[in-house]
Amino acid sequence: MRKLSVKTRIAVWLTLLMGLLAALLLAFLLSVSKVVAVRTAMSQLAQTVRSNLSHTAMLNGRLELGSGFDFYQDGVTTLIYSRDKALLAGQLPASFTVEEAFQNGLTRMVSAGAEQYLVLDLWLPMGWENGVWLRGVMEAPENRRLMFKLLLVALIIMPAFMASAALGSYRIAKRAFRPLDSITATAASINEAQDLSRRIGLPPGKDEFSQLAAAFDQLLQRLERSFESEKQFTADASHELRTPVSIITGACEYAERYDETGEERQETIAMIHRQADKMSQLISQLMSMTRLEQGTEPVRLERVSLDKLLRSLCGELACDPSRLVLEVPNGLTVEADPSLLARLLRNLVENGFKYGRPDGHVWISAAKEGGEVLLEVRDDGMGIPSGQQDKIWQRFYRADPARGEGGTGLGLSIVRQIAQLHGGYMTLESVPRVGSAFTLHLPAPEDAADQGSPIKFQTGKTPGGPSVS
Repeated sequence: MRKLSVKTRIAVWLTLLMGLLAALLLAFLLSVSKVVAVRTAMSQLAQTVRSNLSHTAMLNGRLELGSGFDFYQDGVTTLIYSRDKALLAGQLPASFTVEEAFQNGLTRMVSAGAEQYLVLDLWLPMGWENGVWLRGVMEAPENRRLMFKLLLVALIIMPAFMASAALGSYRIAKRAFRPLDSITATAASINEAQDLSRRIGLPPGKDEFSQLAAAFDQLLQRLERSFESEKQFTADASHELRTPVSIITGACEYAERYDETGEERQETIAMIHRQADKMSQLISQLMSMTRLEQGTEPVRLERVSLDKLLRSLCGELACDPSRLVLEVPNGLTVEADPSLLARLLRNLVENGFKYGRPDGHVWISAAKEGGEVLLEVRDDGMGIPSGQQDKIWQRFYRADPARGEGGTGLGLSIVRQIAQLHGGYMTLESVPRVGSAFTLHLPAPEDAADQGSPIKFQTGKTPGGPSVS
């Protein structure tokens, strides 16, 4: 049985089940037919005897039978007895040889040798003391003959019934498993072609196969995304690590080939250290982006107080506090992952200082507008040309490579990813030689309080922020 296909096994089990149900139905019919046949015979007996009773009378001491009286009708024999149980009219069936006591109005089964009879007696009074008995006698239905006929019919019909059941069960199973065949064929073709972009594509539905196909499509989508992320990671890492590896290799070869002074050796070691740090930072950020893309770095949303988060962030940043200005309403909150939101703001602030003026400033402000909470990071740097503003979100793109030395070009890509993970998005407003403003748009919590009075936090005297609108 295990070597058979699932469809064949289901068809076999359905056929056996239908055969069992047919057998049970036959047994039920046999048992019911016996009861029905006996009750039908009893009803016919009573009806015939009562009909003859209505055509029986006594006139002038003589028994008179009407024209409707029939001694034998529909298998019922009617006999007339006197009060003293003497047979007055009618003829007993040849095999009815028992002496059966009279019981008025009671239909009963009487055995006469191997035969069984149904007997009904009715008393017809004629005067105060006189009267006659009408006895109806009828052969009981022959159950054996009926059972034999039913079994014979069953033996003739059952093979055809079982064959039809097997064929119908197989067709039903085949039709029911047709979506599974489609899933199997698509999965096999995907495996052969190694094309994870293909999908099973069953129509949406609530049945198990539609849900299975949808789960497979989701799995394929996730696998495709994982492989694409892995390919992207490999390509990015090999491309970006080529330069620092080449510098480190060249420095090592130079140190091995020539005798360096102590000062030169320290410079070589410092250069190798810088390149190693750059490689470590690059790999760390690439791994972080891959985890965000694949969803393996979970987003733990919680209610975050922006003023507390930004104050803590300002204390952690390695920058001149007098150049960083924080303006945030008191009590403004968002639903966010604190660590990811802090990473987003840290990347924006570090970019603001890196690409800003040497003595420039960075402003962080927050506000609630409509159904959004806006977090803005502004600088008074050189700005970004309009032709490059759409490209800065790409991996490894630097608007000013000369000023971005030491960076990986991944900061803004990570910023956009984090914003999308929170159901938000980023916008940029930038004017060359004036400054840039990066704004994070997040959905405002439904129960978020209205914007309170802004709190301005700075440790040094600074001018007002640039207007880039």
